[in-house]
Amino acid sequence: MASGGGSVAALWTEVNRCGQNGDFTRALKAVNKILHENKDDVTALHCKVICLIQNGGFKEALNVINTHTKSLNCDVIGFEKAYCEYRLNRVESALKTIEGVSEQSDKLKELYGQVLYRLERFDECKEVYKDLIRNSQDEYEEERKTNLAAVLAAQSTWEKAQPEDLGLPETTYELCYNAACTLIGQGQLTEAMNKLRQAEELCRMSLAEDSDQNVFDSKKKVKWTNAAGVEFKLAKKQLQAIEFNKALLAMYTNQAEQCRKLSLTLQTQNPGHPRPALIQAAQLCREKQHTKAIELLQNFSDQHQESASEIKLTMAQLYLIQGHVTKACDILRSIEEFKHKPGMISALVTMYTHEEDIDSAIDVFSQAIQYYQSQQPGSATHLSLVREAANFKLKYGRKKEAISDLEQLWKQNTNDIHTLAQLISAYSLVDTEKAKSLSKHLPSPDTMSFNVDVDELENSHGATNIRKKPVKVVGDNLPKEQGQGDIKKKKKKKKSKLPKNYDPKSSPDPERWLPMRERSYYRGRKKGKKKEQVGKGTQGATSGASADLDASKTASSPPTSPRPGSGSGQASNVVPPRQQKPAAPGATRKKPPQKKKKGGKGGW
Repeated sequence: MASGGGSVAALWTEVNRCGQNGDFTRALKAVNKILHENKDDVTALHCKVICLIQNGGFKEALNVINTHTKSLNCDVIGFEKAYCEYRLNRVESALKTIEGVSEQSDKLKELYGQVLYRLERFDECKEVYKDLIRNSQDEYEEERKTNLAAVLAAQSTWEKAQPEDLGLPETTYELCYNAACTLIGQGQLTEAMNKLRQAEELCRMSLAEDSDQNVFDSKKKVKWTNAAGVEFKLAKKQLQAIEFNKALLAMYTNQAEQCRKLSLTLQTQNPGHPRPALIQAAQLCREKQHTKAIELLQNFSDQHQESASEIKLTMAQLYLIQGHVTKACDILRSIEEFKHKPGMISALVTMYTHEEDIDSAIDVFSQAIQYYQSQQPGSATHLSLVREAANFKLKYGRKKEAISDLEQLWKQNTNDIHTLAQLISAYSLVDTEKAKSLSKHLPSPDTMSFNVDVDELENSHGATNIRKKPVKVVGDNLPKEQGQGDIKKKKKKKKSKLPKNYDPKSSPDPERWLPMRERSYYRGRKKGKKKEQVGKGTQGATSGASADLDASKTASSPPTSPRPGSGSGQASNVVPPRQQKPAAPGATRKKPPQKKKKGGKGGW
């Protein structure tokens, strides 16, 4: 017994040392040796359960607890039992175990909050975390605030509840991310995007010293979601979103077949959800099969009318890509949920105007005005639509159709002079008497006048045409005699210059205004002597001597008929070029060209 007691003490020392070092595998071996000596040792059993939990053996740990129920009751090991059940996704059992513990410790409350969050009982979960933050002071306060922010985000996203302002800080990327999720649930997407960028920057700063530089790589993120136990930490909608992201990642990485398989599986699991159909349509569009994508979306829309709005918007976008604007308009007008929204009205009017279909654009305005006239008469949206409809009709020359809209606007505000002027202008084409009667409501010129100095305004710095004041000259202030007017000085005409050979007795040439080439007596210019061309024929020969070098023109072969100017027709003594003596210096100089005589042929 003494040796046994000594060995057990050594084993406990080993357990303590391994536990402090985090080596729970060796600690478990030491605990098993202790239990071999005493199988009912409560402390050893407790340590064995903890070692199994630390090594991920939740089933084995729960078996140990259930096997030794007498020694390990809920008050002794209630937290460990509930935690094992929670990690094994036995959430209801974990809740019963927690509620069966008599003394609620802080760590048990932490687990209680996690269980309530998993069960989507967000109101109770929020109260648990608020109590923990209020009554505990340790190094885990920031994590509790992060969990509380996650509860608020879940309520805003999935329950559409107005989140309570608890004054939570946004000093970490987790808190900032949860705040962004809360804004998304409220529909404040622009603010949420800014918050997500802030969270991303905080995350980069916190992981700056990490060796993994590709932390935001999508493929690695997907691999992390495949880790064991992750499915038990996330809500159903989060798991669904992860599966959608996997299909999208397969599409963007050009894994078309994998994308189809995942999207079809998602469609089977979520038959009424539009996202799988949209992913399939997106994959078809990447393959340039827009027609098949539209057919797929149309079939889904016909089968699931309750979720057809998002599908029809995508169909309209695909029609626009193909250039079918009218078909896109028809699809948009079939969405009852959005057809009377100001944004939808603006889009439809713009597209119909692009197609020069003014009647359809006016019809869109008319239907929207009738809707708001029955649902929200006199509201800001109603009046703004009437105003836009009137302006649109006036812009495209539909003054008669704009009268009813303008009358409605003027009745709402009889002091609106601009609307009254538009109404009078429209009535002037239809009923002049009505236009005259309405003109009486216009303010008088006196009430419309402004205290403006016209001279000062015209001479101001921004005026384009500044009226200059006449300059007074000393001595010119004498009064003019009655009837004496200003005498305008006549400009003297300059005498035209005549040619030197001008003869006033002869009549001018009637063709003097025509170019020289177009005159009847033009015979062309006299061509000068052609320059001798060097380089053709034998070396040094000239074009002038080429005829003399022709063998057919020598004495042995006289020409058939004498040439004019050739004399007796005998060949001249020609010296070959290589035997010719060089000419005397200056002999090759050209004569300076003679100056042309003055006076042209044209003129008079």
